Amino acid sequence: MIQTFKVINVKCGGCASILKEKLFDKFGEVEVNLEKEPREITLNIEEKEIPALGETLKKLGYPFITEKMGFVDGTSAKAKSFVSCALGKMNT
Repeated sequence: MIQTFKVINVKCGGCASILKEKLFDKFGEVEVNLEKEPREITLNIEEKEIPALGETLKKLGYPFITEKMGFVDGTSAKAKSFVSCALGKMNT
C-alpha cells in the first residue's frame, strides 16, 4: 500500500539522497518531498513493516514527526541527521 509519512530533520537533497539509498534495500523505492514542511516520504509499505521503517528512520536521524523524544534523543537525532546528510551530499 502506498503511504506517506512526515519526518523531521530532512533539510536538503543530501538528506533525500541518503534516505533513498539506505531505505531502498529493505523498503524499495522512496520518494522524498522537499517541497512540504514537515518533509514527507512516500513508499509502498505494508502496515506490519511500519515499525521497522520507524526504527530505521530514527537510526538515520530522520524520525517520524509523531516520535516522542526527549532532549537527549532529539539532539542525538539531529546529530545523526547531520552526518547522514553529509554522507548523502558526498554520494551525489
